[in-house]
Amino acid sequence: MDGRRRGAAILVIGDEILSGRTQDTNTGYIARWLAQLGVPVGEARVVPDIEAEIVAAVRHLSARFDYVFSTGGIGPTHDDITADCMAKAFGTGIDFHPAVFAAMAARYASLNIGPFNEARQRMARIPYGASLIVNGLSGAPGFQLGNVFVMAGIPAVMQAMLEDVRGRLVAGQALSSVTVSAHLGEGTIAAGLAALQKQYPDIPLGSYPFNKDGKFGTSLVARGSDAARLAEVKAALTAMIRTAGGEPVD
Repeated sequence: MDGRRRGAAILVIGDEILSGRTQDTNTGYIARWLAQLGVPVGEARVVPDIEAEIVAAVRHLSARFDYVFSTGGIGPTHDDITADCMAKAFGTGIDFHPAVFAAMAARYASLNIGPFNEARQRMARIPYGASLIVNGLSGAPGFQLGNVFVMAGIPAVMQAMLEDVRGRLVAGQALSSVTVSAHLGEGTIAAGLAALQKQYPDIPLGSYPFNKDGKFGTSLVARGSDAARLAEVKAALTAMIRTAGGEPVD
């Protein structure tokens, strides 16, 4: 065993996320997209635009997980340092990719969207040994280096890039979930939920408090790929709630 965990990690890169100026929606989208492919997400983290932080995170996550999906930091500005950090993390060099450079130059010329200046040319720099991830929206590609998929931070562009990644993953059984909610506090059902988790160790169980129409309660969520097993767990959750004095609600 090399210590690697099955599944994927998500790495969000950017000071704007940590400062709160930009809300991260990519993590949730990627996690849901991977769940449909049967690839569980085991970790997600956000790091600033600092080379040492990015390099350390990439090395750690790529060693632990089958796949790493990074978003952010591959644009034209001075703080877009992800490509250089990826090259450093994998011990390789980086330079302008001739085909990417030519395609981007042609795109800027034909669409009359401004000059293909030095800043925009930075987006044509790709680490040695990387394979490209097609970007059908703005032309500047992402890339795959080892088991790391490096994508844009702009949600629409990232989502377009994901579709080019789909065929590169070893998919499992699609993950789904069932939910049972009740107007009971987490403290009331904690012991029963813990007992069910021991009974069904293969099905992750989670509890999520809610407040709907002024009424507090808890939603219990079970996730897995076996529909029959999930149905069994849902029945057990329902019985546990009733034993605790509650009744399932929509």
